[in-house]
This record gives sequence, structure tokens and C-alpha cells, in this order.
Amino acid sequence: MSTMTRTSPNIIITGTPGVGKTTHSETLAQRTGLHHLDINDVVKKHNIGESSNDPDDPNTKIVDEDRLLDCIENDLEDGGQIIDWHACDLFPPRLIDLVCVVRCENKVLYDRLKKRGYGEKKLQENMDCEIMEVLLQEAREAYDDEMVVELRSESTEEIDANVERIEQWIKNWKKDHGKEGKKEVQTQSEQDKKDEDDPMFLHG
Repeated sequence: MSTMTRTSPNIIITGTPGVGKTTHSETLAQRTGLHHLDINDVVKKHNIGESSNDPDDPNTKIVDEDRLLDCIENDLEDGGQIIDWHACDLFPPRLIDLVCVVRCENKVLYDRLKKRGYGEKKLQENMDCEIMEVLLQEAREAYDDEMVVELRSESTEEIDANVERIEQWIKNWKKDHGKEGKKEVQTQSEQDKKDEDDPMFLHG
């Protein structure tokens, strides 16, 4: 069995551009004291992204994932990170405790991306990504089902509700893993696990 050394969880907030990842991440960080780890900022700070050769989207950066992980591995080992990015499967499952895939109704997302000034090609690519549930499937393939939750983000009320529920999950996680010191991680087969301690509680 694995030994848990982190006293705060690492949470991925992922989803198609425009769904509200950063809004969720910033609000959650403010309310919990966890660190908002904006991967775009890490890429810029350490200059680990190469410009795309796509003439329709020259501002897109192709990220060196190995170098990215080198830059943030110590932070993940320490715990307490809210990882904000449009991809999730590169982060080692052993260092991740919860994966939140933020979703958005197509019309709402289209309007948001239009306001950002996305060109038609980039806009359509992102819309297709959301319609095909690409990020949700990526998360489910990379992590245990129990770790992955889907959150709707079409209104301020939904975002507030999402943050409150994740905040409660964090409090329960800390109670079980942090304040009691080092303890072994419970296996998925343990039937006495409390509902509120399970990420799937967020669906309720």
C-alpha cells in the first residue's frame, strides 16, 4: 500500500478553454488557502513552450511536458496545489487526489470564446473538443473513476456551488489525511469509507 505524506490534496481543475477553470481555481484558492498553480504561468516563467507553426493560431504554445513536470514535481510532492490547465493526463496519478472536469453548455461556451476573439478555426476546434467530451474521457482514462468528477459551469450560482462542494471535500480530506499525520491511503475496496470523503460525493 502507498503511504500518504501530503497534508493537503492536489486537485486538477481541467476542461476546454472558456468553461471556467481559472475562475474555479482562483476562488477555491482564496477560500481554502491552497495554491493556484496556473500551468500557463509556469510555462511562461520557465520558457518551456514553443510557438506553434499553425498560421491560424501562432500564439499557441507547444509545451515540453517532461520539463513542465520537472518544474512542478516538488510542488506536487508537497501537496496543496490546485492545478489549472486544459489537459490533465500528464500529471502522475500518485500525486493527484481529485480531478474536476469543468463542463459548459455549447451555446454559452461559444459566446464566451467569441468574446475572447477566437478565430473561427480555433473556436470550432474547442467547440468540437467540448462536444466530444475529450477532456472528460482523457481524465477517465488517466485516473481512477472515483477521482474524476464532472462539474457544470454555466452560471455564477453553479460555480459557487461547485466551489463550496469541493471546499467541503478538501476539509474532509484534510481531516482524514492531514491532522492525523502520516497514514496509509485507503484502498478502493474498503467498504467503510464515508460517502462525504469520496470525490463522487460531489455528484450528489
